[in-house]
Amino acid sequence: MTIHEATIAKIRRMPEPLVQELQDYADYLLARSDTRRWQAVQHLSECATLTESDMTDYLPGLEEYEDHLAHGDVKW
Repeated sequence: MTIHEATIAKIRRMPEPLVQELQDYADYLLARSDTRRWQAVQHLSECATLTESDMTDYLPGLEEYEDHLAHGDVKW
């Protein structure tokens, strides 16, 4: 029995949720082996990190700008 056949036999014994997890991991491994595709995955991961980050560093500066704008220190 080849490694492919042994792996397929194990997959057939797995419940559906584990097969889905295995499929996700297989997609990850395939993407990692393709340089361009891996770079795209990395880029998407970085974008997700940015969108999920909080705005704690940004908000104080924005509030200060709004105060200056409200007091007429800043003109449009």
